[in-house]
Amino acid sequence: MANGGIIGPINDPTRGPFTTTFTASGTYTSPGFGPGAATVLVVAGGGGGGKNRGGGGGAGGLRSGTLSIPSSPVPVTVGAGGGGAPSCSTPGATGSNSIFSTITSNGGGGGASVNAPSRDGIAGASGGGATAASSSGPFTGGTGNSPPTSPPQGNSGGNSFGGANPSNAAGGGGGASAVGANASGSTAGAGGAGTNTTPIFGPGLPNSGVYSGGGGGGGFPGAGGVGGAGGTGGGGAGACGAPCEAQSGVAGTTNTGGGGGGSSTGGTGRAGGSGIVVVKQCQASATYENAPGVWSINDAYNYKKAGQWTNAGPVSVDYLVVAGGGGGGSSNAGGGGAGGFRTSFPGGTKLSLTGGTDYSITVGAGGAGRGSGPTAGTGTQGSPSIFSTITSAGGGAGIGNGQPAAGGAGGSGGGASEGTPAGGAGNSPPVSPSQGNNGGTALNSAGGGGGGSGAVGSNAPAPGSAGPGGAGSTNSISNSPVIYAGGGGGGACTTAGTGGPGGGGAGSTGNNNATAGTVNTGGGGGGTKNAGNPGSGGLGGTGGSGIVFVRAPGSAILSASPGTNTVSTLPAPAGGCKVATFTVSGTLTTG
Repeated sequence: MANGGIIGPINDPTRGPFTTTFTASGTYTSPGFGPGAATVLVVAGGGGGGKNRGGGGGAGGLRSGTLSIPSSPVPVTVGAGGGGAPSCSTPGATGSNSIFSTITSNGGGGGASVNAPSRDGIAGASGGGATAASSSGPFTGGTGNSPPTSPPQGNSGGNSFGGANPSNAAGGGGGASAVGANASGSTAGAGGAGTNTTPIFGPGLPNSGVYSGGGGGGGFPGAGGVGGAGGTGGGGAGACGAPCEAQSGVAGTTNTGGGGGGSSTGGTGRAGGSGIVVVKQCQASATYENAPGVWSINDAYNYKKAGQWTNAGPVSVDYLVVAGGGGGGSSNAGGGGAGGFRTSFPGGTKLSLTGGTDYSITVGAGGAGRGSGPTAGTGTQGSPSIFSTITSAGGGAGIGNGQPAAGGAGGSGGGASEGTPAGGAGNSPPVSPSQGNNGGTALNSAGGGGGGSGAVGSNAPAPGSAGPGGAGSTNSISNSPVIYAGGGGGGACTTAGTGGPGGGGAGSTGNNNATAGTVNTGGGGGGTKNAGNPGSGGLGGTGGSGIVFVRAPGSAILSASPGTNTVSTLPAPAGGCKVATFTVSGTLTTG
C-alpha cells in the first residue's frame, strides 16, 4: 500500500516540540525525529556571596538562541554555582560557565568581602555586589555582561553605602533582567531580578521558568539592619538584623543560576545556584520529513516499543507535591515548620499534561538545623518542590533564643523561641487550599512546635516544656495511606516537644542533638535546648527532604529519570493507574 499498510484516513502524528532539560552536564541527542532546529536556553552558575556585610553574588549568565541540531550528540555543560566567601579576606567565588554548542553563558561574579584585596564586586555575567567596609568607601558593584555578549547576558552589581561607618550595608548582586540594588544606610541592596523564560519555553520548567536572580547583600548586624532580598529567579537573600553576628545568607537556588546571599558580621557568604540548560526542538530536517503525516507500520511499532510514540491527546493527572521541611533552631528553640503540602488527590483539580513533553520536577531539600557556634540561632528554611504550575514552599525555620523575629514563615511556619514574639506564619506564600499551618509560641526555656500541614504547631504548655510539632496530612496517591509534612518539636530545658506525625523530628534537652525530619516526608527538624558546635551536641535537626507524586490513567505513557525515581502500575483498587514517584529532582516524560 502507498500509505505503508495503514487502512483509513492519514493522520498527522505530531511529535514535537520536544523539550529536554539538563540539570547536570550530559549529552543531547535529537529525540527520535532527527536533526533540525532547536531553541536553546543556557544559564550559568551564580556567584557566591561575600562575608561580613558581604556583597550578594551575581547571577549566572542567561542566553538563548536558535541553533541547528546535528545528527551527532551534542555535549552539554551545566555550570556549578560559585562557593560563598569562607573568610573576610576572600570574595565569593565566580560561578562556572554553562555551554551548549556555540552558546556559552558565563558564571556570575562573586560578592565582595570586607577585608578582600578589592572591596568592589567581582565582574561576571552579572556582577557581584560591593562590600560595606568600615574603613573607607563606598565601593562599586562588579561589572555585568562580562565578557560582553549581545543581547547582554546580565547586569552589574549594586554599590555599598558608604564611608567609614560600621553600620553601613552591602550591595546586591546583578540579575539577568536588572542591576543589583545599591545599599542605603544599614539596609543592604536587593539582588537584581531574573528573567521569566516561559513565554519562549512554556510551563513545566524548574523554578517556574524564572532564572538568574542576583543575591542580596549582607546588612548591618545591629538594630535597624536589613538584609537584601534575593532577586526573583533563585537569588539568595542576604543576612542581617540584630542580633545576627553569626548569621549567613541564603544560597542561590539549585538549577536557577541565582547568586548567593552575602553574610552579616560573623556568618559566611552562601554559594550561588547551579545553572540549567533547556533544549526545545521544534522542527526536524527535511531528511526526516519524507512523508508528513504518514508512518510505516515498522516505524510506528518501533516508536511504540521504545515509548516514544505520543499520546493521542492531553493526559489528566493527579499530583502530590511536598517541599523540604525547615531546620530546627538552637537554644530553647522552635522546631522547623513542615514543607508545603499541595495535592489534587483525591477529588481536586487535576493538571493537564501534553504528550511527548518533558516536565522538570524539583524535590526540595530540607533546611539545615542551627548549630554553627555558641551563639543561639535560627535554622534554615526548606527548599521548594515544583511540578508544572504547582510550587510548594519550603518549611519555615525554627527560631533560636534571643532572635527578635517571629518563627520563620513558609509552607508551615517554624516554632518560636524564648524571647521571640510568635510562631512563624504558615501557608506563606498563600495558596488555596492552604499548604500548611502556623508554628507554635514559646515560654521561658521552651520553644514552640513547628507547624504541620494538618495542624498548627503546639504552643509551649509550660516553662521548660516545649510544644510538639503540628501533625501532617495523610494521602493515598501511592495506593497506601502515608502521612507527610509533620512539624518539628521544640527544644526545652526539661521536656522536649515530640515531632508531628508525618516525619517531624523531635526536639531535644540538654546538650543533645535534635532529631532530623524524615527523608522524603517534608518533616520539620527538631529544636534544641543548648546551642552547640558541630560534633559537640546541641544541634538543631535538619528538615526532611520533600517528595513529588504524579498519578495518571493506566493508558498513559510515562517515564521518570534519573533512575532513583520510578513509575509503577498500581494494583486494585486503583484500577491499573500509573504513579511516578520522585524522591530526587528529575524529569517526567509523557509519551
